[in-house]
Parts: sequence; C-alpha cells; structure tokens
Amino acid sequence: QVQLVESGGGLVQAGGSLRLSCAASGIFVSINDMGWYRRPPGKQRELVATMTSDGGPNYADSVKGRFTISRDNAKNMVYLQMNSLKPEDTATYYCYGKIRRTKWTGWSDYWGQGTQVTVSS
Repeated sequence: QVQLVESGGGLVQAGGSLRLSCAASGIFVSINDMGWYRRPPGKQRELVATMTSDGGPNYADSVKGRFTISRDNAKNMVYLQMNSLKPEDTATYYCYGKIRRTKWTGWSDYWGQGTQVTVSS
C-alpha cells in the first residue's frame, strides 16, 4: 500500500505565505515525478508544480515566480513554498506521485487526500 499524506494547509491573508509538505510511505521501489495539483472551488483539478526525480521543476504559469517546489528524495518528500498568495490560489491542494511499487511493475499515479488552502482578500 502506498500513501501520500499532505500537511501545511490553512487560512492566510492575501500576500502571505504557506508551506505544504507531502510524505510518501508504504512499499515501493522508486518515485519518478512528484508534485502538486489543486482544485479551486467549482473548477477542475489543475497542475500547480511537479518535479522529476533529478530535480527538474515544472510550474503552472499562474504560480511562476511565487511558488517553489522542492524534493527530498532520501525522505520521499515533496514541498511547496507558496509566497505572495492571492485569493485565486484558494483550492484543495493534492500531492501527486508517479510511483513504481516493485521492479516488475510499471509506474502508477498516486494521490493524497488533499489539504485546503484558503486565501482571504
């Protein structure tokens, strides 16, 4: 069983900062991409930022220059530092990982339960 568990969401005023963390646990042999998606109220889930296992980041245009993704591969963790938050960043944020459970299986997508981020104006 593979689990992704997020932490760090909350309520913040516009212009403030939050840091999200996600830990992958369970039995697996490798993590490829790891990152964050979000679902704003009434909208579909969208990419926020992902990072490959060798550190290559990919950001949504809407968060470039404000959010920073990082990983600790030794701890199987991914982080999202969110600065200059805007009300439109309000969403449920989901941790994502492309994970291989055994050396004989392919890559599968795993998702966390989500953590709420609310930015007040």
